[in-house]
Amino acid sequence: MSRIGNKIIQLPTGVELSLQNGEAMVKGKLGQLTTKIHPLVNLTQKDGALSLLPVDDSKMARSMWGTMRNVVNSMVEGVTNGFKKNLEINGVGYRAQVQGNDLIMQLGYSHEINFPIPNGIKISCPKNTSIVVEGIDKQQVGQVAAEIRRYRKPEPYKGKGIKYEDEYIVRKEGKKK
Repeated sequence: MSRIGNKIIQLPTGVELSLQNGEAMVKGKLGQLTTKIHPLVNLTQKDGALSLLPVDDSKMARSMWGTMRNVVNSMVEGVTNGFKKNLEINGVGYRAQVQGNDLIMQLGYSHEINFPIPNGIKISCPKNTSIVVEGIDKQQVGQVAAEIRRYRKPEPYKGKGIKYEDEYIVRKEGKKK
């Protein structure tokens, strides 16, 4: 049985949850998010607390029980506090800046890379070698950060490229003479 699914989600003050036609909508101070609840999981709300239970004892129902609990918990956390990913740029001449609705990066190619900022995401560059991706949807923030990182992954010899702030790059030794 899922131990994650057993945990009860407490709704903070100012967060509302509504259930309609198998969809959960969470509304908070930062915005609102909607997700479809899997039909093998029941979501119940009682006195500001959410609990999820599987419909039956099948393997799929038990799998979706913990997954849906974490999805709903991420929605509640997102509309309350939001999510943030920090990226660092390493390399001579590598830099980034935000102009309007685009993130413009120079990453050692012969051209600039223009990355259009999606709706629901806020990107800022406190320094020209760091990028901060913020938003209320955990999946979207992670996906946008991964897409930005994909333009120039860090290489193992000098560590040049875009990496997550908490990521450790395993370095390789260079060629011997």
